[in-house]
Amino acid sequence: MLTKYHIPERWLGHANSHHWSARADRLQSASGILLGMFLLAHLHFESSIMLGKEAFYKVVQVLEGGWFSASGHGYPLLTQLFSVFILLVVILHAAMALRRFPAQLGQWRALRSHLHLIKHRDSHAWFWQLATGFILFFLVPMHLVTMIANPEIGPNMSAYRVWHDNTWLLYILLLPAVVIHAMIGLYRVAVKWGLSFNRTGLRKIAKLLIIYLIVLGLGSLVTYMLLGNELSLPLQPFVPG
Repeated sequence: MLTKYHIPERWLGHANSHHWSARADRLQSASGILLGMFLLAHLHFESSIMLGKEAFYKVVQVLEGGWFSASGHGYPLLTQLFSVFILLVVILHAAMALRRFPAQLGQWRALRSHLHLIKHRDSHAWFWQLATGFILFFLVPMHLVTMIANPEIGPNMSAYRVWHDNTWLLYILLLPAVVIHAMIGLYRVAVKWGLSFNRTGLRKIAKLLIIYLIVLGLGSLVTYMLLGNELSLPLQPFVPG
């Protein structure tokens, strides 16, 4: 004989809350994929500075629509608008991610105990994504607001900003945090949505990408610093020969 039990609705949660949670998960994953793909492209575009000022100048002109301007110098407004768009995506992604962020001391203690007791690689990966996400909450808006306020990009102007405005201090913290956060995030999205069930292989790819992208970004940053140190003042925009 079967016995029916009535479970109070407060234990089950309202149906609408489950629908909202599912939508929030999809928004978090979609915005995370978009930001991760942007980071991959951004670091490679920036690395063109290691090929010389003229190479970086050409990349900037293509990205700013130089082909469509009479002067060939492109439209810095495009950089400004795209920076605003990325900032909005970052805000959306952060808002969705904050649902899972430990907000109380007891939750942090429980998380610490969980990490010590259960030696699970995905749990530790999630912790590092949480820690880097907290750092990025402050660093990413600083970087994007700078680009919105001063969208002028070029070999000399970018090198001046990095060296003489000391933004290398920001980038040296931002680079490892954003790379680790993004690559772990892409790994977790792939596992969560069943894009691949080979966790070991995905973890290896994520680690290789983290090392590769940090080295690539550091190479670009050092190049900017060297070029900035060699600049003659007052600053003149780079003009290809």
